[in-house]
Amino acid sequence: MMSHFRSPAYNVRPIPIEKIRANEYNPNSVALPEMQLLYDSIKQDGYTMPVVVYYHEEQDVYEIVDGFHRYTVMLKHDDIYNRENGLLPCSIIEKPISDRIASTIRHNRARGSHNVDLMSNIVAELIEMGKSDKWVSKHLGMSCDEILRLKQITGLAALFKDKEFSQSWEIL
Repeated sequence: MMSHFRSPAYNVRPIPIEKIRANEYNPNSVALPEMQLLYDSIKQDGYTMPVVVYYHEEQDVYEIVDGFHRYTVMLKHDDIYNRENGLLPCSIIEKPISDRIASTIRHNRARGSHNVDLMSNIVAELIEMGKSDKWVSKHLGMSCDEILRLKQITGLAALFKDKEFSQSWEIL
């Protein structure tokens, strides 16, 4: 049976970098040596992977879901900007914000690590959007223990409101 799904990578488009912006929820950070390596890679090989974006029609702007550091290389390096004519290769996805956040986290986790404090804020934001621990676990590839630890970091009691706790001790 043929599926009607078509991967966004089949429709890579050159988008002017001025029409692209970072998202507010990416917990990934890259150290300076790795940023230099990314620059060298793009300088030598060009952009081999598109930046994943979501189009905000009402603002006529593309928001990054994955590829912030590839975007940053073009912003900070005139030689790359000029060679690419200010155009960044992008794949466009159409998903609601919670799914875009989950996509960002999946992309990050597939490549390496990211900031724990920012990650705990992401979990808090998704829970506050009404997503369950089960949803977070499934869509972000996290264990229940990992979600619990990240919730504990934020210290927000509201994140635990639907949880039952054992009565393992009593106050006398």
